[in-house]
Amino acid sequence: MAKSKGIGFVFLILIFALIEYYAFTAIRFSIRNVKNPYKTSILVTYIAITIIWFASIAMFPILRNMDMSKAMRNFVVSFAMGILITKILIAIVLLIDDLRRGTTHLLGLFYNKENMPVAIERGMTRSEFINKFALLFGGTIFGTMLYGMSNRYNYTIKNISLSFANLPKAFKGMKIVQISDIHSGSLSDLNAVAKGIEKINAINADAIFFTGDLVNNKSDEAEEFIPIFSKLKAKHGVFSVLGNHDYGDYVEWESKAHKKANLERLKQIHQENGWRLLLDEHVVLEQDGEKMALIGVENTSFKNRFQTYGSLEKAYKGSEIHPFKILLSHDPSHWDGEINSKYKDIDLTLSGHTHGFQFGIDIPWLKWSPVQYVYKQWAGLYQKDNQHLYVNRGFGFLGYPGRVGIMPEITVIELS
Repeated sequence: MAKSKGIGFVFLILIFALIEYYAFTAIRFSIRNVKNPYKTSILVTYIAITIIWFASIAMFPILRNMDMSKAMRNFVVSFAMGILITKILIAIVLLIDDLRRGTTHLLGLFYNKENMPVAIERGMTRSEFINKFALLFGGTIFGTMLYGMSNRYNYTIKNISLSFANLPKAFKGMKIVQISDIHSGSLSDLNAVAKGIEKINAINADAIFFTGDLVNNKSDEAEEFIPIFSKLKAKHGVFSVLGNHDYGDYVEWESKAHKKANLERLKQIHQENGWRLLLDEHVVLEQDGEKMALIGVENTSFKNRFQTYGSLEKAYKGSEIHPFKILLSHDPSHWDGEINSKYKDIDLTLSGHTHGFQFGIDIPWLKWSPVQYVYKQWAGLYQKDNQHLYVNRGFGFLGYPGRVGIMPEITVIELS
């Protein structure tokens, strides 16, 4: 095991070295005609930024446990991620060009050079164009990521209308609000969050459902938000489930007892918020003498890297008698993994988890994000036969402290 980790570390260093080689090459080539002392100043500045960047990446494991403000942590993360992605994109463009030139050179070894087509370059050379394109491409993405930080509290309301033949008449017109993935440990602007909660309350929902990940890792991240989240109000109440981050699986604990105590405190915070936390159980919502079942399951994932704590079998038991069922399940992989094959009478499943990757294109005629290559259902509405799944894009953010194209979401679902 130690040997494989050592090999992996060496491989990672080589990858970083290759990325840095291409990034430095692009910078040096682009300023080759700049006169000193400006040329030297640019190179020294670049090297200084690179050293700071590399140090921030190397210190990530330490920074996770350091006592620093959320704003400072968000800045460090955005700086490190922005520089890394920029350099990766520059390296990819230049690597592709090197592969092209290498292929051309190999072909020249096997064919008569006199018979090969000769490229006549006028004005800007191919190398100049590729280098400038790489820098422009990487710089544009970096600028986009900086701009995306201004969107992290830009809560967007998504209105959805769903019709079900088996919905009890008394619940026709029921208005549901779904939020997900608050990630309190990342949120630093309490006033902006409070405005988001005001936006939700203005909808005057019949029920509010929260589908997991109240924190990043520890329960104390949510303490300061209790006065804000406890203001959420709805006719039938606020109901919640746990997400993968709520169990504290991604930090080191002094003992199993400390980890367990953390989870118990988080459950208490749900209660202090006035939320009814569903732990592999269901409740019955009643209106004008008619009933529906609301099922809540602990985190259940069909992706290997995430733990499963929930039991839908346990949560579902007893709900069979009700004609209409809504399930709150944090991870959308649960839908194909179990729900739409074994529990075909669950009419609507509400999930979150993916955040829409916080990066992508989300317009009426085009929806794309890198996360779609990992999750088949990653944002918005999905249907299979009589069953529906809605994947919320998340209220908060994790890692990159911003949103590019995929805005933080408040979902309003009207049943008919």
